[in-house]
Amino acid sequence: MRTHKVLFAALSAFLLTATFSPSAHAADGKYVALGDSYATAPGTRTYDNPGDACRRGPLTYPRLWAAQHSSVAFVEASCSGATTAEVLASQVPQLTADTTLVTIQVGGNDVGFVDILTQCILTLDDQDCINSVETAKQAAGTTLSPALTQTYAAVRAAAPQARVIVVGYPRLYTLQGSCGILGLSDAERAAMNSAADTLANVMSARAADAGFTFLDPRSAFDAHSICSSGPAWVTSLEWDKINESYHPNAAGHRDGYLPALNAMTG
Repeated sequence: MRTHKVLFAALSAFLLTATFSPSAHAADGKYVALGDSYATAPGTRTYDNPGDACRRGPLTYPRLWAAQHSSVAFVEASCSGATTAEVLASQVPQLTADTTLVTIQVGGNDVGFVDILTQCILTLDDQDCINSVETAKQAAGTTLSPALTQTYAAVRAAAPQARVIVVGYPRLYTLQGSCGILGLSDAERAAMNSAADTLANVMSARAADAGFTFLDPRSAFDAHSICSSGPAWVTSLEWDKINESYHPNAAGHRDGYLPALNAMTG
C-alpha cells in the first residue's frame, strides 16, 4: 500500500510539472522586425488595415518568416516611411532582453529616396535625376552612416543576446532591358541602381562594425528587377498608386527576401 502511495504521489508531481511548468509553453525565442516600407506591405497590395499609416500586411518577409517559425514569438515594429530617427524613437523600445532575432531594414528614407524617385519620374532632363541621386549618395556617407551607427548601437543595447540581420535594398532596374525607351532613360535607371549600391556599401560596413550580419538582396533581385525578362519582384511606377511603386511585391518578399533570410537563420 505504501509503495502504491509513493508511486501515485510521484506520478501526480510529474503530471503537475508537465502540465503547469512555464517552460512547457515558453516561446522558442523572440523575433522583432524593425524597418521601413520595404519591411512592411507597400507593393504587395494586401494590408491588415489600408487606413493604417504603417501599412502592414501578411505577405511581407517578416510575417512569412514568423508564420514558418510559429514557436517563435513575433513583434512587428516596422512602419512604412520610417527613418533611423523614428526607428530609434518608436521601434527600438519594442526590443527586450529576451529577443533572439532582429531584422532591421532602414536607411532609404534618410537619404530622401522618395524625393529622388519623384524627381526622376517628373523631370524631362536626365541630369536633374542624376544630380538628385548624387546628392542622396553623398548623404548616405555624411548623414546616414553615423545615424546607422547610432541606431545599431541602440539595437544591441536593447537586445544584447539577439542575432541582428541588417536587410538591404535591391537594385530597381535592368539596364537595356525589356522596357525599351518608355519611362525613365537608361541613364536615370543606372543612377538609381547606383544609389542602391551606395546604400549597400554603407549599410554593410556599419553592420560589420556592429557585429551584425548583412543580407544583400541585389544579386537575387537582379534577374527580377524592373525591365528584366524574368517575373518582376519589384513594382514599377503606377501613377494611380504611387505609394505602391518601387517596392517589393508579394513575389519579392516570398521568393526574394524570405529564402535569403531562411538561409541565414535556418
